[in-house]
Amino acid sequence: MREALRLAQNAAGRTSPNPLVGAVLVREGRIVAEGWHRRAGEDHAEIQALKMAGELARGATLYVTLEPCAHQGRTGPCVKALIEAGVRRVVVAMEDPNPQVSGRGLAELRAAGIEVETGVLEKEARHLNETFCKWITTRTPFVTLKMAMTLDGKIATAVGESQWITGEAARRRGHEMRDRVDAILVGIETVLADDPSLTARLPEGSRNPVRVILDSQARTPLTARLLHDDAAPVLIAVTEWASEERLEQLRAAGAEIIFCGDGTRVDIGILLKRLGEREICSLLVEGGGHVHFSFLREGLADKVCAFIAPRIVGGAKAPSVVSGDGFAHLNEAVRLRDMSAEFVGKDLCLTGYVRK
Repeated sequence: MREALRLAQNAAGRTSPNPLVGAVLVREGRIVAEGWHRRAGEDHAEIQALKMAGELARGATLYVTLEPCAHQGRTGPCVKALIEAGVRRVVVAMEDPNPQVSGRGLAELRAAGIEVETGVLEKEARHLNETFCKWITTRTPFVTLKMAMTLDGKIATAVGESQWITGEAARRRGHEMRDRVDAILVGIETVLADDPSLTARLPEGSRNPVRVILDSQARTPLTARLLHDDAAPVLIAVTEWASEERLEQLRAAGAEIIFCGDGTRVDIGILLKRLGEREICSLLVEGGGHVHFSFLREGLADKVCAFIAPRIVGGAKAPSVVSGDGFAHLNEAVRLRDMSAEFVGKDLCLTGYVRK
């Protein structure tokens, strides 16, 4: 099963809106075939393994990270193929949270006389597909807040200098994160201050996420870099306060406009629903302090990934990684669970999940 989980990781960031799945076929104690789902619309992991195994699949045991599907989607049902191939036993890490599957595949396997075991390395499998599990059950993306700060929580100096707070290794990790998500989001202040491209720039090649800007009054400059590089679609989330003339100019520049509320601020909850409808399963938020606080205040962040540089800049006017109004009482503060820590170069990376 660990091998199946490892195989599934090969397609990280490439299968959305489908899950990451790996499969290993074993016969008489030996691995005879392997497979993993490479992208939506292509063969599932089980089918790849069956094709590789041929007649060796008959009487074999399949180890697979997710319950085999029993419904017709973009590809045919895997359960039917497993039964026809004569697989004797199927070991599954986790049941599929997709309501179209959710135990149906396991039931059909058992009805066909195939021995089924579940729950092997289930925690690891759920972690592997945390974005899929969130989207398929709520139809909203899994939200990760990615932060880069000094040891005292600053994202820039008092005069606005911010390049570069973290080291090269941490910046590369940030681009790897962009490469693996469906969309990336920043606020208008970041666009105005930094004119970012919001692309994944890896030496070995990368895939660029959809770029989303929180911009209630449509202030994104028509000269903004991301409107002219054709690297990935640009979605600008606005409210009814934005002028129609400005919106037409942004549309003409190639941006797509999404209306999210009629107040002075973009309704992030509405935005997440709109993104989910587009099959955007994962969202990386690289906002400033106000954007980070908005997601935390509304309870819309799922995960926090904080890169902490061994620097202290101080300054009451230096912007903080989370700002806004803040929480008045400690018992209102956002708490994280399942924390992990690692050094990425000289910077410390802390990762945790938001307690709901």
